[in-house]
Amino acid sequence: MSLLSGSITDILYKKVVNLKSKMVKMRALLSGYYGKGNGGDEALLATLLQMLPSHVTPVVLSGNPKETRDRYNNVETCDRMAVLPVLQALRSSDALIWGGGSLIQDVTSTISPFYYGGLMALAQKMGLKTVAWAQGIGPLVRPQTRWLARQTFGNCSKVSVRDRASAALLSDWQIPCIIAPDPVWALESKPVPGLWDLPAPRVAVTLRSHPQLTETRLANLTRALVDFQKATQAFILLLPFQKSEDLSIAEAIQPHLKDVSKILCLEDPQLLKGVFRGVEMAIGMRLHSLIMAASEGCRCFALSYDPKVNRLMEDLQMPGWDLASLPDDPNFISLAWMEHYANGDPLSPDQIQSLVDRALMHRELLSQAFL
Repeated sequence: MSLLSGSITDILYKKVVNLKSKMVKMRALLSGYYGKGNGGDEALLATLLQMLPSHVTPVVLSGNPKETRDRYNNVETCDRMAVLPVLQALRSSDALIWGGGSLIQDVTSTISPFYYGGLMALAQKMGLKTVAWAQGIGPLVRPQTRWLARQTFGNCSKVSVRDRASAALLSDWQIPCIIAPDPVWALESKPVPGLWDLPAPRVAVTLRSHPQLTETRLANLTRALVDFQKATQAFILLLPFQKSEDLSIAEAIQPHLKDVSKILCLEDPQLLKGVFRGVEMAIGMRLHSLIMAASEGCRCFALSYDPKVNRLMEDLQMPGWDLASLPDDPNFISLAWMEHYANGDPLSPDQIQSLVDRALMHRELLSQAFL
């Protein structure tokens, strides 16, 4: 017995020693569309920082290093477009993480996939551990970007994706991955000071600049929103998720909703998510506005400009329209909104908890990657 006990003790001791030896401090470079004023991408960064193992020191590549450093409690930052500092950051890091979102797609930008893919390829050539975290891949219409994506994803240590289409693409390429809901489902929200002082009930609207949101369609949506407000007596919260893209649209709508609306600009993604605690319904174009709203128990109505929004609509059976096929009649639009406001159901607490629990699989992937 003593020999057996001793051997078990030795095995356990060696496992503990090995585990401790692996838990040494590491530095990970976080690459995403950070520091660009986009609430969804900032929410992904905030969630990634919450999920990152404690022994991993994050270094964030940001479009606004000072703002990012201040917002996230003096996290280390580096200008994402400064070539020499980025190279130095790579040399001083142990890992590179693609930090969520649709980084690898070539529809809205031909340069973007080469920036992120080139950075990942360089990190892999330098011998860094590389992780593709919570990715939404595509659309990829150009052969060269598809080739780059296949090479870089294939050489990653760990890969997680947020939708079935991305998982199917990687499966075609024979690249293993885990699939889980967008990590922002699991982002901790914060209450918004003063929100409850605004009139109730409240409805949040998030529109963004896009070629499919033509002047005519915006005019129809505005007219429908005015009619919807009169019928429901709801107070309209206009939420720009990215000021450079959304604020001008909110400012164009608000004069038609005098005294019954407010433009609410929030930079902290946890506060942005917290807005939806006090909202009955959300009408949104932006993917993460709909995820945040649904996760806080709001009814949601989607206006899709991108396949990623359609995927969410399919997964959650969320009502909405593609912008390209938006009805021409404002009255038809407002009636659809009123019907969903009156009779639509938000996700149940059990459904929300299931999505949050599954989203935490992205945290588990990070734990496994940095053992």
